[in-house]
Amino acid sequence: MTKHVHGYAAHSATSELVPFTFERRDPNPTDVVIDILYCGICHSDIHSARNEWGWTQYPFVPGHEIVGRVIAVGTQVVKYKVGDLVGVGCLVDSCRHCHPCEEGLEQYCENGFTGTYGNEDKIGGTPHKMTLGGYSDTITVEERFVLRIPSTLDPAATAPLLCTGITTYSPLKHWKVGPGKKVGIIGLGGLGHMGVKFAHAMGAHVVMITTSPEKGEDARKLGADEVLLSKDPQAMKAAQSSFDFLLNTIPVGHDVDPYMELLTLDGTMVVVGAVEPLTKVSGIPFIFRRRTMAGSLIGGIPETQEMLDFCGEHNITCDIETIAMKDVNQAYDRTVKGDVKYRFVIDMASL
Repeated sequence: MTKHVHGYAAHSATSELVPFTFERRDPNPTDVVIDILYCGICHSDIHSARNEWGWTQYPFVPGHEIVGRVIAVGTQVVKYKVGDLVGVGCLVDSCRHCHPCEEGLEQYCENGFTGTYGNEDKIGGTPHKMTLGGYSDTITVEERFVLRIPSTLDPAATAPLLCTGITTYSPLKHWKVGPGKKVGIIGLGGLGHMGVKFAHAMGAHVVMITTSPEKGEDARKLGADEVLLSKDPQAMKAAQSSFDFLLNTIPVGHDVDPYMELLTLDGTMVVVGAVEPLTKVSGIPFIFRRRTMAGSLIGGIPETQEMLDFCGEHNITCDIETIAMKDVNQAYDRTVKGDVKYRFVIDMASL
């Protein structure tokens, strides 16, 4: 007897999200059932709901920035009990036996991780072929893919950490950002504002690189030490070869050469925003300073827990605007226009 739950779904690439009743599986021995309190709106939700990446199957329930309370646990669950405040991010399953999975890097699973929405549900137990996400009142997730939320953090403002937070924390940690490093955060949106907060908390000298003087002022309030306007050719020239690390959060294809020129010898730029082709990449900036350009995808479960614990220690959350479920379509349109500082979060009590 699977459980009927209520949520919101898209039924085509051009239709709005509307109320939708569907089924979650009966909990397996290792499952945790979560009453969802808050779910963030990620730009990936919008791309997916509108089939802009070409893989969406309908009906489609988005949502992978989930915070809620445990309402039931399977007989073999040891880490969580009823009443615990927990989170679910972008992953709900992986093969668990490939090298990345064994290393706790489930996001790089060689056999393909299962996303919280829109991927084939290999666990099953419902009539739905694909996973259905967190724009709903409950979700059932295997214990291994559930995260503990620090009690000191505001649950609503913590929700986007499950995607935008780990997307920026993981590369900063992997490339050892810290004291004595000059770090540039390119672009101030959902990802960029978290990049500034994390790099500042890690002790780096943080520079916001933006086209907008207004965003520069915001970045200083978030913890940036300096602002570099990328549209100012003289400022960009003066800053060449001075950065140890760049976190590039620009969400669209762009010319990376001007940014690569900012890196010092052996400096690295990590792309986390653009999932479409970069428009121009020439070899000279790489060759003449032994620079590197790399990519990074969210984080595995151990690192996501580490990120949440780091946020608990440093009192870091996202800057959010909370909305009611019925306003989700308007929030999508505003997100596309960049009209939010810096993340929308749905209050699921409004469902």
